Amino acid sequence: MLMIRQRTTARPEWDAELELSLEARSKSRLRCFTTAGEDVGLFLERGQPPLADGDFLLADDGRLVRVRARPERLLHVACANAFELTRAAYHLGNRHVALQIGDGWLRLLDDYVLEDMLRQLGARVETVEAPFQPEHGAYGGGHHHSHGGEAEFSYAPKLHQFGVRK
Repeated sequence: MLMIRQRTTARPEWDAELELSLEARSKSRLRCFTTAGEDVGLFLERGQPPLADGDFLLADDGRLVRVRARPERLLHVACANAFELTRAAYHLGNRHVALQIGDGWLRLLDDYVLEDMLRQLGARVETVEAPFQPEHGAYGGGHHHSHGGEAEFSYAPKLHQFGVRK
C-alpha cells in the first residue's frame, strides 16, 4: 500500500494520480486507489482545507502524487442579472451549501430540494458533470476543535477578536 502523510508543492512531473470526489478530498484519513489501481492510504494532517484539483502529495517512498477532482453531478446555476445571482448565493449560503463560484454562475452538488428552491427564485438550473472545487471558507484555515487557546491555534487573517472587554 502506498502511504501518504503530507502535502507538498506543485511540480511539473508526478509519479501517480488520485482522482477523488469532493467528499474524498475532504477526508484526512482515506483508503483509495491511484488512477493506475495502486492501493493508497491517506493519513494527512487533520483540520486542513480539502485537497484541491492540482494539489500534490508526497508518499512515504518519495513518490509525488497529483490530486485530480473527479467529475461529479452538479447543479450549474445562472441568473438574468447579478442581483438575482447574489440572491441565489445568499440563500444557498444561508443553508451552508458548499458552493463553487464562477464568473456569472454558481455550482453545487446535485440536490433536488435546492434545485427547486433556485428555480422558484428565478434561476436557470441545469445538471452538469464536472469537477467540483467549492470555496472553502472566508477564514482560510481548516475546522478545528482546539481547547488550548490561541497559542495552539489561530486563524489568519484575524478578522475579529472575541473576548471580555476590559
